[in-house]
Amino acid sequence: MKRQLVLEDGSFFIGEAFGSTEKTVGEVVFNTGMTGYQEILTDPSYCGQIVTMTYPLIGNYGINRDDFESIEPHIHGFIVKELCDAPSNWRNEMTLDEYLKEKKIPGLAGIDTRKLTRIIRQYGTLKGMICDLDASVREVVEYLKATELPRDQVKRVSTKSAYPSPGRGYRVVLVDFGMKHGILRELNKRNCDVIVLPYNATAEDVLRFHPDGVMLSNGPGDPKDVPEAIKMIRGILGKVPLFGICLGHQLFALACGADTEKMKFGHRGSNHPVKHLATGKVAITSQNHGYTVKKESLRNTKLEVTHIALNDGTIEGLRHLDYPAFTVQYHPEASPGPEDANSLFDEFIAMIREVKKKGEIVHA
Repeated sequence: MKRQLVLEDGSFFIGEAFGSTEKTVGEVVFNTGMTGYQEILTDPSYCGQIVTMTYPLIGNYGINRDDFESIEPHIHGFIVKELCDAPSNWRNEMTLDEYLKEKKIPGLAGIDTRKLTRIIRQYGTLKGMICDLDASVREVVEYLKATELPRDQVKRVSTKSAYPSPGRGYRVVLVDFGMKHGILRELNKRNCDVIVLPYNATAEDVLRFHPDGVMLSNGPGDPKDVPEAIKMIRGILGKVPLFGICLGHQLFALACGADTEKMKFGHRGSNHPVKHLATGKVAITSQNHGYTVKKESLRNTKLEVTHIALNDGTIEGLRHLDYPAFTVQYHPEASPGPEDANSLFDEFIAMIREVKKKGEIVHA
């Protein structure tokens, strides 16, 4: 069955439908990962987006029970060059097509994904619609231009109530802005006693659990759309060690007086080189974000840049000069992707241990 992708600039692509045949609208982005499509599909940070995979063959190892990053996917559409409908892998339980049908997510295969990626790289991310061929391109373009995409993605993907993931080590409050399960898994590996709280938890809610440390998770959308979190971070900063990832990194920056801005087409893939400024060491990282912290906005803050992206020089890590708090823009839990930066979880635990050894948080 033929269907089409229509972009708000008037471009359109005709391909083969797979997955659901529902109509869908979203922000069209691209991911450069060669593997990890199951994790990408279930990463809550893709809420509201139609994801294009630049690697040409997708679906060749199917879908398994172990590699989900959330229980339910929030992605709005999936675009590939070539769909594999006969996967071969010892863990395979269903095809990509079967999974998308089950989750009512539309897919489109057989289009020129290189051309689509070049359009996004040149003009930036665009609104798009996957729809039937009988839909008028002109009318769809008019609809897309008049449509404002939702800005409540974090509310949609965050847990609705607190829940524990018990351990016998340090107690960590994990604030869920769209948490990948990989983050929880890495804390559990270190025997942390984790309490997961929703995105709109207050500083009082967080401190009520007497945490040894607080983790701010990844999540979708514009960090400025989550003012509750910015207020919460200001309320706990200096009272407990803090580690933020991706959206958590951006929210931390805003809470400390810095500013963020939307990127042209963002970073989405599993091969982004990031340099640690103190050591000069370069890590290959997994990333998924469309916003970044503005360098010039750090001048009058207590924040220090610790990491930068080698591809474009954007900020990839921050550290507070007075308090035990650091954040990174990339994904050290590496799901999917390399494990170069996994040691950041150990640094977080070491920071908690050092603070507890001193007995209180002392200004640097």
